[in-house]
Amino acid sequence: MYVQELEPVADSLGLSALVAGLPLVIVLVLLGGVRMKAHLAGLTGLLAAVLVAWLAYGMPLDQTASSAVQGAVFGLFPILWIVVNALWVYRMTVRTRHFDILRRSFGQLSDDPRIQALVVAFCFGALLEALAGFGAPVAICSVMLVALGFDPVRAAVVSLVANTAPVAFGAMGTPVVTLAQVTGLPLDDVASVVGRQTPLLALVVPLLLVALVDGRRGLRETWIPALACGVAFAVAQFVASNHVSPQLADIAAALLGAGALVAVPHARRPAAQPVRASVLTGVRSEELDEEDPGREVLRAYAPYALIVAVFSVAQIPAVKDWLARATQTYDWPFLDVVDPGGRPVGGNVFSWPIVSTGGTLVLFAGLATAVVLGVQARVAVREWVATVHELRFAMLTVASVLALAYVMNLSGQAATIGHFVAAAGAGLAFLSPVLGWFGVAVSGSDTSANALFGALQVTAARESGLSPELLAAANSSGGVLGKMISPQNLTIACAAVGLAGREGDLLRKVLPWSLGLLLVMCLIVVGQSTPVLGWMLP
Repeated sequence: MYVQELEPVADSLGLSALVAGLPLVIVLVLLGGVRMKAHLAGLTGLLAAVLVAWLAYGMPLDQTASSAVQGAVFGLFPILWIVVNALWVYRMTVRTRHFDILRRSFGQLSDDPRIQALVVAFCFGALLEALAGFGAPVAICSVMLVALGFDPVRAAVVSLVANTAPVAFGAMGTPVVTLAQVTGLPLDDVASVVGRQTPLLALVVPLLLVALVDGRRGLRETWIPALACGVAFAVAQFVASNHVSPQLADIAAALLGAGALVAVPHARRPAAQPVRASVLTGVRSEELDEEDPGREVLRAYAPYALIVAVFSVAQIPAVKDWLARATQTYDWPFLDVVDPGGRPVGGNVFSWPIVSTGGTLVLFAGLATAVVLGVQARVAVREWVATVHELRFAMLTVASVLALAYVMNLSGQAATIGHFVAAAGAGLAFLSPVLGWFGVAVSGSDTSANALFGALQVTAARESGLSPELLAAANSSGGVLGKMISPQNLTIACAAVGLAGREGDLLRKVLPWSLGLLLVMCLIVVGQSTPVLGWMLP
């Protein structure tokens, strides 16, 4: 049995926290300063965490290795299992050219570039975030906006800023699922609080997008459809995350937001020519003028409808119970850890939701998609293998970061840092979103930031008398605002629109908005930690 210690270094909490923080500092410096590739930085940080756990904390090497393996397994399944299958569905639509049909369909919804930005970057981007995440929305939406005639820089900026409100529930709720896993808090509790924070961003972001596209005039002329879209998105995200399923939060929000946008008559008016001339300085794709048969348009929308249908059926109580029975629970080998109070920690047991996990449900929808789109079995398999190959470095990155997080959590390193940070007292509520923002800004992933800092936030909350659910949620909600300035996302955006080497230009354009929205989120969390906004919490 391994008993966690809080002050293993010279019986000093400060020195112990300094040593415990070394793996995180190493990862952040390698990513943000040295600009090392993410998977190499993750592996280096993992090695540092293992050495600290073994040499400073006295965790037996076999238990240290076992905790790292458990983290890596969780990174591969269910996290990357979701991403692989979601991107597989997307690749099939590209191969059959139904993605081009979908793009043309979006272009015909409105001739107003400000409305097109909302439809493509905010609503469709949120749907892509819900299904895949990990940079896919920025890459795909940037390309679509350029095809619609947007200047490449403007297209990239709009896509980056739009990729905020849906991030916490992206990839079928992967960030909040990870947060619940590493903190030991119930998923429904964590998702419920996140669902009372990020919808407030959804009210603001659409208004910000039309201002980015066309300045004050854009805000003055299209604030009604932008507000309608934001309100519908926020309501759907709140209701789904609190009362239906965290995995469906972004899907429901994206669809309802798009529906509200299309329903507003003001959104369907053709844009005045001066507006188009001032906003669109790129070249509009001639493919947008092609007419597609109605049957093919329906088939282009079918993959996303199938995913929604499969996940909706999976939420029916009888079906949900049947799927849950397939969950396997194991005593994880070579791992017997108790906290300083002698209580067993959650890492000793590992649950494997084979069928009920989001990735398996997306796989079912993908098989149905292959049938609807007429993709032959061997071609579908080839596309799936190609997807795995495309994501090989992302897989290594996620697995190494989750392994690092599990070593830090189970060895007691995260608890030490959490007790030390708790000294901030009431100020912790303000700093909590900043920590998540910093983690995502460096790692490029809300999932990774939650894995790194989730347990730390909960420990600090308990030590300072704040709500663990609030600070855990604040880590994820603050993290979504770091997405737009992360080097990975900036690189993805530049590569997608042909601006290689212009990452610095994009950073200067989006950084003020990232910091401004972060301040808003910090104030929201502070308010929720007091009676001022405490009524918002469940």
